[in-house]
Amino acid sequence: MSELAQVNLARLRALLDDPSMRGFVDALDGIHRLAEAGLGFVWRLGTGADHGLVVVTVDGGPAFLNLSLWEDYAARHGFVYRSGHGGFVRNRSRWFTTTRQPSTALWWVPAGTRPTAGDAARRLQHLRTHRPSPRALTAAGVPN
Repeated sequence: MSELAQVNLARLRALLDDPSMRGFVDALDGIHRLAEAGLGFVWRLGTGADHGLVVVTVDGGPAFLNLSLWEDYAARHGFVYRSGHGGFVRNRSRWFTTTRQPSTALWWVPAGTRPTAGDAARRLQHLRTHRPSPRALTAAGVPN
């Protein structure tokens, strides 16, 4: 059995303690609880301190790395676009800069596998360097 891994790397417009990021930061714990209670949610990287965020440096600035596992694409899609999280997707330009490169990659992992942030970054870089493949898919390439 396999689970669907997804990584999203989003460049922050400001540091998390900047007042412009308050709406994002204040909602994080609730969004994480919503995901964790969601149908088909398996796991996410980054629990505990700092609202469970994994913040990395990209091109000299802060970026938010989100890595999660889902039972299947339908479960992930339902959470991302059809739950309370969807409003954050629609308003993402308030907190994140835009990029011409893919910011999300998906791939299948054996059930019970827990990818690291490094694994996820390599998958995303693979997608950015090469075309979508089983190593790193776009949402359009995930078979249901």
